[in-house]
Amino acid sequence: MKDKKTFWLFLLLLISISNLCYSQKTNIKDYVRIEIIPNHEDWTYRNGEEASFEIRVVRNNIPLKNVELSYEVGPEKMTPTLTGKSMLEKGVVKVKAGTMKKPGFMTCTGKVKVDGVDYTNYINIAFNPDLIQPTTTLPSDFESFWTHSMAEAAKIPMNPVMTLLPEQCTSSYNVYHLRLQHFKNGSYLYGILCVPTAPGKYPAVLRVPGAGVKKQPAEKVLAEKGMITLAIGIHGIPQTLPNDVYANLQNGVLNNYAFYHLDDKDEYYYRRVYTGCVRALDFLVSMPQYDGQNLGVIGGSQGGALAMVAAGLDSRVKAVVAYYPALCDLTGYLHGRAGGWPGMFNEKNQKLNNKPEKVSTSHYYDVVNFARFIKAPGYYSWGYNDPTCPPTSYYSAYNVIEAPKQLFVAQSTGHWRTKEQDLLTINWFCNQLKQEQ
Repeated sequence: MKDKKTFWLFLLLLISISNLCYSQKTNIKDYVRIEIIPNHEDWTYRNGEEASFEIRVVRNNIPLKNVELSYEVGPEKMTPTLTGKSMLEKGVVKVKAGTMKKPGFMTCTGKVKVDGVDYTNYINIAFNPDLIQPTTTLPSDFESFWTHSMAEAAKIPMNPVMTLLPEQCTSSYNVYHLRLQHFKNGSYLYGILCVPTAPGKYPAVLRVPGAGVKKQPAEKVLAEKGMITLAIGIHGIPQTLPNDVYANLQNGVLNNYAFYHLDDKDEYYYRRVYTGCVRALDFLVSMPQYDGQNLGVIGGSQGGALAMVAAGLDSRVKAVVAYYPALCDLTGYLHGRAGGWPGMFNEKNQKLNNKPEKVSTSHYYDVVNFARFIKAPGYYSWGYNDPTCPPTSYYSAYNVIEAPKQLFVAQSTGHWRTKEQDLLTINWFCNQLKQEQ
């Protein structure tokens, strides 16, 4: 008995130490920073205009001298065209970066080793980003393909099942776990639904998820503002399972799901995902609490892509917010420039995916081609420093949108956003959907 007690005490001690180490690790930040400052405050240039950068290495807000800095400059995600080194005798080096002859993004990267620790940082600057045009093309049967796909999905009865989640409910709204039959009999789409408790009619919002396999939380911010909200997952997995189930799927059978069946447009993974977004909208507009007019969709990253896809497929959408959308201009890498997440045609993946049938399939799922059909007003927001979804790809989609649109660029942000971006976009969203802010 004593040995068993000792074992459990020892195990608890190990767990505590592990949690402490994890907590400390997640709070670790660099002691030394590489600051890269472009010579235009808005980081934006005209083609043919000369760009330059000042680079310094800072510790405790004081520039370091006599440390060797290496730097490189070139088109975003492409092989650098300029490299160099400096000992930072004066604490700063000015790098003349040249220009770009075509619209696009230029990357400046700095690297340094201080006290045996390697540090790196980079920034992207833009050259006529409003003139970036997509490399992907619009298939002649694009509209008929998606009209048919949605019609096939609509034949499957949704048979919705709503299960109350009492622990998540508030005085303002009730929260439900939702199951909808979708894509084929016995196959389901799951989400978390928030419904205002007070009698009345309300706007409805679909929140679509970022990439990966994880539990989707309720969309509470907009629910608090008096909207019906539905946050969906895309993988046909209930949203109330233990967290390790999602992690196991992410690292197992659903790893690299964005490449599944890329050689066949009828079987490609995102076909059920895109039609699932429309079926989720079908459910929202069928609710007796829906006001019959104000329907919105919002998301970031993969969710930004899905928000634009839903708006392009469904004319019932009256407002769309998309942050740093993925899946834009996927073929960019085949034309000597950055393409959108998941980088299916980048240098790493070209051997696997650069095949005619896979390139062809990508055209049917590229967000650029859905952006062409968006009719709803939209608010879009991103930064220039996104390593996951390159800004070259954002603009390829944004620039073809003919619907009313607004853009908030927070240049220094990467694959994340600031509270100011959220405040502006959410207030705009509420105004579009005629709801309190």
